[in-house]
Amino acid sequence: MIKGKAIKYGNNVDTDVIIPARYLSTSDPKELAAHCMEDLDKDFKNKISAGDIMIAGKNFGCGSSREHAPIAIKASGIGCIIAETFARIFFRNSINIGLPIMECTEAAKDIEENDEVSIDVSTGIITNITKNKTYTAVPFPEFMQKIVDADGLINYIKQEVNE
Repeated sequence: MIKGKAIKYGNNVDTDVIIPARYLSTSDPKELAAHCMEDLDKDFKNKISAGDIMIAGKNFGCGSSREHAPIAIKASGIGCIIAETFARIFFRNSINIGLPIMECTEAAKDIEENDEVSIDVSTGIITNITKNKTYTAVPFPEFMQKIVDADGLINYIKQEVNE
């Protein structure tokens, strides 16, 4: 179960906004987190707490295929992203690094900034505690859930090899 307050953004948030190209000389997650979303929301790193939920509109993570974008979001403390839709490569990169993401149009439209939200990623049930409303996203297939549970594809493969 993931629980936190909502931080909301709009449509077409691209990877250049999530982590600007000027910071791509590092792959250090802490350094990337320090600059996450800064061109869109200067106060982002100061207003989030571990486990908070990022809410977005359509086509979140569009633009370049940089894996740095979901790494920066995850390292910043975001526990899950809920969006109407995700760009395909961002979706896959998020799973590969173990960042839970959920597509749910109703939740993305209805949840407001600072609402308290909980998510059961295994069932796809999203609860807006503030509004006392629930939404249903399609949960991940079992193999994708295992990757997220293992904290990413590399850890998942290591586990599978060692079994």
